[in-house]
Amino acid sequence: MSVSVTRGIVGWALVVAVPLSLLGQTSSAILHTQGGVWVNGYEARDSSAVFPGDLLETKQSFSANLNLEGSTVLVQPESVAKLQDNMLVLDHGVVSVTTSRSFKVQVRCLTVVPVSSAWTQYDVADVNGTVQVAARKSDVHVEREMKVGQPSAENAGSREDIVHEGEQRSYDESQVCGAPPRPTGAGPALNSKWIIAGAGAGVAIICAIVCFGHGKSPISPGGP
Repeated sequence: MSVSVTRGIVGWALVVAVPLSLLGQTSSAILHTQGGVWVNGYEARDSSAVFPGDLLETKQSFSANLNLEGSTVLVQPESVAKLQDNMLVLDHGVVSVTTSRSFKVQVRCLTVVPVSSAWTQYDVADVNGTVQVAARKSDVHVEREMKVGQPSAENAGSREDIVHEGEQRSYDESQVCGAPPRPTGAGPALNSKWIIAGAGAGVAIICAIVCFGHGKSPISPGGP
């Protein structure tokens, strides 16, 4: 009887332990919010689970806290970011990170990485085309992925800067990373404006042809 009980306990322990071990292999997080936060286009509730690939958006005057294993991330109001494995990809806005697991933040070609696995606190902001990195506790690397295909070999690969504790650095996004990629299937706004203007002119020409086609031409009133 005692053997069967022991086997049952071991079996249930394995059932519980396996999912927990699998969760530990990903950057799944618990989202804490008091409203005004959206996950994948839906308003999130407090204590919601967030997984790699989920898109987070905080509205004006609302923030979100992400609790991960060994890391916490504060997503400030009016920010958009995507959670990845041990990394947050920031589209725009401000995030504050406290981590002992080298949690990273990426902004286009820039990736902020703690120098060591010691407790590190840092802020990353991407506002109006300027990326700011502030090291609050311990140092962080700012790795820059350089353009590929440049004539000079030193422009390929990556470079990195160190922002020391108590320092803050700013990076011009367009100078460091180049012009942002054009959205797929959509051209610049200027082209759209000209397309609309051209369409309007085409409608006017067609209307004129149809209207004058039903009567005599005003240019040649004496014509047949």
